[in-house]
Amino acid sequence: MQTILPKSKREPCNGRRRSFSRILAAVLTVLLLLSPLCPATRTYGAKDHEVLSPGLATDFSASLDDVLQALQEVLHDQIIHGTTMFDKDKNLSGATAVDSTPLFDPWREDGKVFYKIRTGVIAPRHFRESADQGTIAVRYVVTSVSPERTRLRIVAIFVENARHGTHPSDGTVESSESSVIKERVQAIQDAREEATENQRRRESIDLANQTIIRQREEETSRLSAAKSSTRDLEQRVDALRRQIEMRVKAPGANLKSAPFHSAADVAKLTAYTAVLIVIVTPRWYGVETPGGQRGWLPLDQMEPLP
Repeated sequence: MQTILPKSKREPCNGRRRSFSRILAAVLTVLLLLSPLCPATRTYGAKDHEVLSPGLATDFSASLDDVLQALQEVLHDQIIHGTTMFDKDKNLSGATAVDSTPLFDPWREDGKVFYKIRTGVIAPRHFRESADQGTIAVRYVVTSVSPERTRLRIVAIFVENARHGTHPSDGTVESSESSVIKERVQAIQDAREEATENQRRRESIDLANQTIIRQREEETSRLSAAKSSTRDLEQRVDALRRQIEMRVKAPGANLKSAPFHSAADVAKLTAYTAVLIVIVTPRWYGVETPGGQRGWLPLDQMEPLP
């Protein structure tokens, strides 16, 4: 038998239920209003679509110009790195670099922005719950942190053609793109270092060649100076020889034992006999003949060698 409570006893219970319902509805309304403001539920992503992946930010120990050069090479390599439609392919080719795409909200923060897209993709790998045909879009934002440090932020999404649903990458695309760019940056830096080293080597070789040339010039100068000194010495020797060597005038003369005309004759010297002057007096020369004989000859019977 069911006991029916009077109306006055049932109203407090129903009132509490209605109050609890109103409070729950208010809480849910507040949560719904606050949810768009929560930074964990939305990062940079596609317009009108919520993207859960924050992408990947990487700092490079490189200048802004080096990172931009490497990025341009990757933008035009026609590959979306880190994903594919078929397992047999390593990467997805056919990508195109574009100046902008409506798949992302306009970038209004600091940095230079670049995009690469690939259309007509069917269920690409490493995009969450992708099961339709659509477009892959990758955004790159490059910011200079310091003259030798540059930050690169990459985010990749897949947008379906039919339902316009947005599927974020699981991070594989961003990390793969970043790795390729890093390799290109390293290659650029290595090429510059190699060019610098080659230039240094060329400068070292040029310096060594200049040193050798200078040494040769100095040696040539020293040799020339030595030759000149030798010529001077020979000339001085010749002059001295002319001073200490003379010859007998024609028709000849008698070699005297003393500087007197009455002195005994030592030898008969024919004309033009060369003698060595040993002693010089006002009127006589003390001489030595080629045969080793010594004696005296009058000055007027001697003449210089030709």
